[in-house]
Amino acid sequence: MRYSWNVACEVMRLAPPLQGAFREAITNFVFNGFSIPKGWKLYWSANSTHKSPECFPQPEKFDPTRFEGAGPAPYTFVPFGGGPRMCPGKEYARLEILVFMHNVVKRFKWDKLLPDEKIIVDPMPMPAKGLPVRLHPHKP
Repeated sequence: MRYSWNVACEVMRLAPPLQGAFREAITNFVFNGFSIPKGWKLYWSANSTHKSPECFPQPEKFDPTRFEGAGPAPYTFVPFGGGPRMCPGKEYARLEILVFMHNVVKRFKWDKLLPDEKIIVDPMPMPAKGLPVRLHPHKP
């Protein structure tokens, strides 16, 4: 299921389940020419990192092969956060995603009823019209 996980990762890169989080600066530092004093609250955005051409060439293109081999550089792909505050449910979510994908692909063929449906963020990414699909069971 290695390739299936690459597909899931690419989906989460394009529409991260976590939009970002607030952190507190623990020391004074300079970022992109801006002085950030110790104690300031900062917001990091998973979406802006996941769609950065510096981290992911052709960021709008769906390409699961980005996750082959060593995959993306550390802290550039963060759908579950990173470091000591990484989501403790990451491996459980991975299992659930893979089991779901396996069962849907193995048991059904589907047609999107709205092929160009947009994704909205409110506050989590979701299909604007609920992603209506028509399922066709595979014949045994």
